Amino acid sequence: MKALTLALLLLPLAALAHKPSDSYLHLDRAGDGFTGRWDVALRDLEEVLILDADGDGAITWSELRARQADVAGYALARLKLSAEGHICPLAPSSALRVVRHSDGAYAVVDFTAACPATPVALDVDYSLLFDRDPQHRGIVRVGSDGAGEPLILSATRHTARVSLEGLSPWRRFGQMVHSGVEHIWAGVDHLLFLLALLLPSVLRRDRETGRWVPVTNFGSAVKDVVKVVSAFTLAHSLTLSAASLGWVSLPSRLVESAIAASVIVAALNNVFPLMDRTRWMAAFALGLLHGFGFASVLADLELPAGSLAVTLLGFNVGVELGQLACVAVFLPLAYLLRGTPVYRRALLVGGSAVIALVACAWFAERAFGVGVSFT
Repeated sequence: MKALTLALLLLPLAALAHKPSDSYLHLDRAGDGFTGRWDVALRDLEEVLILDADGDGAITWSELRARQADVAGYALARLKLSAEGHICPLAPSSALRVVRHSDGAYAVVDFTAACPATPVALDVDYSLLFDRDPQHRGIVRVGSDGAGEPLILSATRHTARVSLEGLSPWRRFGQMVHSGVEHIWAGVDHLLFLLALLLPSVLRRDRETGRWVPVTNFGSAVKDVVKVVSAFTLAHSLTLSAASLGWVSLPSRLVESAIAASVIVAALNNVFPLMDRTRWMAAFALGLLHGFGFASVLADLELPAGSLAVTLLGFNVGVELGQLACVAVFLPLAYLLRGTPVYRRALLVGGSAVIALVACAWFAERAFGVGVSFT
């Protein structure tokens, strides 16, 4: 019954396992105003506008073209730009286009923003999709030819004032730390992988009975967690850096499918243990895959080459801070519950089995490309 209850609680996570829903907004100075390019995922637009008119699971160019006024109107109604206290009215400037990002097809809305005077700072109020998807993010870039540093807007932080006089390295670093923390907390697959690795940290396998038994002191649990988290951190930092620098490139579908498979492996090891105190080795090997997943996030930001070192460092720091916050909450509670049947049976074995089932659904969806496509 406890395992069934946990399964019902985790079932909605299958819908959250994708790369987070993002849109990409570029704003360039043009006289007293701005020109804008806004890339919005077709899968997100389908949810609110029903672009697939014949319901065959594929959005055709003719179906999209017939609704381009609706797409532009929907998007632009959810963005407000102002300068010096005055609204900069938005207007579409060209026909709809389609481009591809790492996670699929996006509609491109081109527009202009006319400001009453030359601004020194721009106020952005972004509200796209937050009423339907609280995890949605707006990745906004303000600068010449879209080369400015990205600003991440979310449901809890949907407004921002952007200085048009440049961005200091420290501010850029802080933005990427914030982005890294948000990504690890919103990345359900990464969190469940980490949870599957941490669940056995307060237990050990008895060699004679084959049962899980509590560790005798908190220090041994901390030591195990340090090894596991350090191995995962080192591994994903290596592949994140290599992929971001262009040294290695793997197809997005392969990476996302492999990440789902890594969650299955980590969870099943808790049910049918092959590794006990050597889990750090699995954390390192599977962490290499997760680094490619983190890299896909940075790739879609289209960062200027000159800021790549600061960006990588800031994003990595953010990811680690997000992980450490999760560990700090998990470990003391797990240690207190380690001797109870609830922890050893319902949480460790039952919870791991449910995590593996959810990850199997992710794997099938990612590996076989289930979902609405653009043709």
